[in-house]
Amino acid sequence: MLELRPNCECCDKDLPPEATDARICTFECTFCAGCVESVLGGVCPNCGGNFTARPIRPAAMQKKYPASTKRVLKAEGCGPRKAA
Repeated sequence: MLELRPNCECCDKDLPPEATDARICTFECTFCAGCVESVLGGVCPNCGGNFTARPIRPAAMQKKYPASTKRVLKAEGCGPRKAA
């Protein structure tokens, strides 16, 4: 079950469950489309993976399976992932 995290890890923009500009990687790192395109270059700074549009959970299912309220924000800021 996807957590549907409530914000962009980079700029802290609110990303409610119905947000069409939410992007996730395979580990559910969550960013807004603006940061993915302009700051991250389409590469997750946490795992190095790519992004896809986050699915929208139907409203009826939100009641039974609510979105996460835990905000995640990169304290060190965000930018392209540094090579190891």
